[in-house]
Amino acid sequence: MRMLLAVLLAVGSLAAASYQGPRPAKPDVLYLLHADNLVETEQQTATEEHKGSGKKAVATYVLAGAGSPVKTPLASPVFIIQPKTLDVNQLGVYRMESREGRREIVLNSKKQGHGITLTVAPLEEGLYRVEVADSLPNGEYVITPQGSNLVFAFAVY
Repeated sequence: MRMLLAVLLAVGSLAAASYQGPRPAKPDVLYLLHADNLVETEQQTATEEHKGSGKKAVATYVLAGAGSPVKTPLASPVFIIQPKTLDVNQLGVYRMESREGRREIVLNSKKQGHGITLTVAPLEEGLYRVEVADSLPNGEYVITPQGSNLVFAFAVY
């Protein structure tokens, strides 16, 4: 009987423990976690430009502006998201290059990644922590759902 009571108390205390940090103001938006503050990432829809044909076809994805107004000093940034329609397991990270007053990246049609590792962990029901596991050099970056031109832009400085 004592064993059962101890187990029930342990399970009850685990259920009572939940995420106590800041919460996103909007669903389906990535927020940079800076200490106890959330900073909304820059949301844009990347414009697609195609060059070449067949196996040599490449797509350039372009964002307006030479740099994101959302900046972090963290080389391994952490994000919080409350997904409503986004699948957090389909997010990818890409580095953008700033050229001629805009940001761009050239990819093949499959949007293959560049070795940037992203981990996703649930904080509680409907709330996730998204973390760039690799150390990012200074520059412009986007996180985007696979198969979508929606991007969440930020810069590491």
